[in-house]
Amino acid sequence: MAWKQNDAESLQSADELKRQKRIKLAIYIGIFIVFQIIVITAMSLTVMKVKTPKLRLGNINVQELNSTPTTPSFDTKFTTQIRVKNTNFGPYKFDEGTVTFLYQGATVGQVSIPKSKAGMLSTKKIDVEVSLSSSALSSSNIGNELSSGVLTLNGAARLTGKVELMFIMKKKKASTMNCTIAFALSSKTLKSLQCK
Repeated sequence: MAWKQNDAESLQSADELKRQKRIKLAIYIGIFIVFQIIVITAMSLTVMKVKTPKLRLGNINVQELNSTPTTPSFDTKFTTQIRVKNTNFGPYKFDEGTVTFLYQGATVGQVSIPKSKAGMLSTKKIDVEVSLSSSALSSSNIGNELSSGVLTLNGAARLTGKVELMFIMKKKKASTMNCTIAFALSSKTLKSLQCK
């Protein structure tokens, strides 16, 4: 009789152990699923979030700057860098583009941006030489501005391309630039450069 009771108790304790193991397994699976949800959410909010790369002009080194307030006219040559800053966790491949330089909304020159790639978390720098001239302009305000001793120009551009994440996801992004460039005519130097 005692032997049968021991058998029943051992069967009951074996069932209890199995039940406890199943509960532990369910808890571990639940913790693993919650952990995965947290990791995926964190990844989608940081790594997988695609930001628009920034397009800017770098330092401008004036080589030539001639102005005649009486004519009125100006021409200039300078070197600069076109910078494409990519803050994404994947490369930004962009198509060919153009930077247009304007005086009061009228084009005074252009420079092309070759098709290229800005790597992950890096800045692509493209050195360019720019030649601008007011010969095509008919604005009477040029003389007034040239007499003031400061020449203000704008540089505008738009680049289209794709950011590639984890070799599977591609997201189209367009970078734009609007820079205001002011030259000091007396010293023939750059006075200020502000880009948005």
